[in-house]
Amino acid sequence: MKKALWKLLKSLLLFVLSLFLLSAAVFYVSRLAPGDPLVSYYGERVEKMSPEQRAWAEARLGLDQPISTQYVRWLGQALKGDFGISYKYKMDVLEVISSRVGNTLILGGMGFLLIFVGSALLGTLCAWMEERPLDKILCRVGTVLSCIPEFWLSLVLILIFSVNLGILPSSGAYSVGKSTNFGDRLVHLILPLTVVVLSHLWYYAYLIRNRLAEEIRSDYVLLAKSKGQSRGKILLGHCLRNVLPAYLSIMAISVPHIMGGTYIVEAVFSYPGLGTLSYESARYQDYNLLMVLCMLSGAVVILCGMAAKALNAGLDPRLRDGEVRP
Repeated sequence: MKKALWKLLKSLLLFVLSLFLLSAAVFYVSRLAPGDPLVSYYGERVEKMSPEQRAWAEARLGLDQPISTQYVRWLGQALKGDFGISYKYKMDVLEVISSRVGNTLILGGMGFLLIFVGSALLGTLCAWMEERPLDKILCRVGTVLSCIPEFWLSLVLILIFSVNLGILPSSGAYSVGKSTNFGDRLVHLILPLTVVVLSHLWYYAYLIRNRLAEEIRSDYVLLAKSKGQSRGKILLGHCLRNVLPAYLSIMAISVPHIMGGTYIVEAVFSYPGLGTLSYESARYQDYNLLMVLCMLSGAVVILCGMAAKALNAGLDPRLRDGEVRP
C-alpha cells in the first residue's frame, strides 16, 4: 500500500514539475518571438499611438515589466485559477476555450475511435492475407496515404468535393444558425474527419499487421496447427489476444499524435476548435490564451505517456515495480 502511494505521489510530482517547466519555456519563448501583442488587443489603432499611449497600453497589459517578473505574476494568478483575458477576444481565456473544446472533442474523439477500430480490422485482414495480392495492394496504398501531409490532403479534398463538385462544405463546424442541427454538423465533419483518419489509419494498422505476422510464426501456433485448428481460429483466438495488450498501450501513446494531426486539420478547414484557436493565439501573440492552450495540450501528452506506462505495467507483470522476471 505504501509503495503504491509513493508511486502515485512520485507520478504526481513529476506531472507538476513537467507542467512547470513547460509553462516557463512557453512563457519565455512566446515573449521573445517577433511580433506585437498590442496589435492583437488594440488592432490597427496601435499604428496611431504616440510613445506615451503605447507605454500606457503596455503597462495596462503588464508587458512593460521584465519577462521573469511577468512570469512570476502570471504563475501566481494561475495558481489561483485566474489565467487572464484573451487579447483578441477580450474574454476570460477559459470561456474562450470552453466554447471551442467541444468541437475538438467531437472531431478528435470520432477520429480516434475510427482509427483504432479501423486499424485493428485492417491490420488483422492484412495479416490474414499476408503476402497475397490483397495484402500487397493494401500495404502499398496505405504507405502512400500515410506519407501525404495532412494539410496537402485537406487542400486536395477541398478542391475536389467543395470547389469542383460543390457537395461538401469546406470550412466551419456548422452552417449559420444551425449549431443544433445534427445532420448539418455531420456534413461539416466529413472532410476533416476523413483527413484525420486517413493520415493515421495505416500507421497503426501496419503495427498490428507486423505484430500478428510475428505471432503467426511462433512455436505455439505450429502446435495449434498440428492439433488441426484453422488459421482463422488461431489468428483471432490466440494471436490477436496476445497482441491486444501492446495495442492498448499504443492507443494511449497515440493520443498526442492524433491530437496534433487534428489541430492541423482544424486550421486548414477553419474548424472552430482548439487547433484553430492555437494557430490564432500564436499568430496574434495572444499570450494568455496561448499559455493555457499549450499547458492543456502538454498535460494531455504527459498524462497519456503516464497512462501508457501504467497500462504496460498492468498488462505485463514483468514490468511491475521496475523488475523483469524471466
